[in-house]
Amino acid sequence: MQEQSTDIRPGEGRPSIAIGAQNLAKRFGHVQALSDASIAVRSGEVVALFGDNGAGKSTFLKMLLGIVRPDAGHVTIADEQVELNGVRDAQRRGVDCVYQDLAQAPDLTVVDNMFLGHELVRPGLGRLFGGLSRNEMRERADQALRDLSIKLPSLNRPVSDLSGGQKQAVAVAKAVMWSSTAVLMDEPTAALGARQSEIVCDLFRTVASKGLGVLVVSHDLPRVLKVADRVVVLWRGETVLDSAAAELTVPDVVATMVGYQKAAS
Repeated sequence: MQEQSTDIRPGEGRPSIAIGAQNLAKRFGHVQALSDASIAVRSGEVVALFGDNGAGKSTFLKMLLGIVRPDAGHVTIADEQVELNGVRDAQRRGVDCVYQDLAQAPDLTVVDNMFLGHELVRPGLGRLFGGLSRNEMRERADQALRDLSIKLPSLNRPVSDLSGGQKQAVAVAKAVMWSSTAVLMDEPTAALGARQSEIVCDLFRTVASKGLGVLVVSHDLPRVLKVADRVVVLWRGETVLDSAAAELTVPDVVATMVGYQKAAS
């Protein structure tokens, strides 16, 4: 049975639903990737999306970003039903994503990575010759990191010199810097050690405190459950649980996933 929370309270100047989806369905040939997937991430809220391999999490995330178009259902961003034709559409609406592979250029500096695809060009003649406003870029990158209480040894070091947790923190700070509505995170602790994972999970709450909706797709149930406000579970392309995180334990979540599997077998 699916539990749906309907008490939506708008934040100050913020949409009730930062990002959401209603009854999404998607088929790839003979494979029904999603059949009835719904979610609602409010502004200032951390929502954890759990599900076993093959549950449809990746397809669901791609639909929220406009990478894959649904066969049925619709996506909502900032309380508005939208049709997305790609990642740029989602970004223009204030939604960005921290991908599992981080999508970073290892040989570029922290600053250059945070502005990758968003480079600031100097005004006047500098624009004609492609000159970058490096001082402004560094100041803005530094401010974005400090806003999230992220401390790095240097912003001028290549990203390849950073630890796994620091690389993940830079990716989160970049997404937040260019987002105004919601940040999606795809397996953000997958390649991290215990301490680094704790630090990254703490960032979820910091990001949400900025008024953004935060959706975390993860297999790291214990850590993510501790920082989430709500939990949504997918099973074979269907939303089967939507509940307050405080009312759940890790065994509860696992039992939901395994229980549905046993019931179907």
